[in-house]
Amino acid sequence: MNQMEKLQVLLPHWIEHNEGHAEECRKWAADVEDNDVKSSLHAALEAMEIVTDNLGKALEAAGGAKTDASHEHHHHHHK
Repeated sequence: MNQMEKLQVLLPHWIEHNEGHAEECRKWAADVEDNDVKSSLHAALEAMEIVTDNLGKALEAAGGAKTDASHEHHHHHHK
C-alpha cells in the first residue's frame, strides 16, 4: 500500500473521529454555565470545523471519497 492509499484509509477515520469529539464538545458547551469556558469551547468547536474541512480537502486531494460521518465514536465522558 503506497502513501496515498494509506491516507485514503486514514483520513476518513480522522475526520469521523474529529466529528465525534466535536459532537461531545458541543454537548458540554451547551451544559456549561461558566461563560469563559463556554466561549472557549465554542472557539475550539470552530477550530475543529476548520480541521475537519482541511482533512476533507486532503482526502479529496489524495483521491479518496468524502466521508458521510455514518461511523461515530461514542465516548462516555459527559456527566
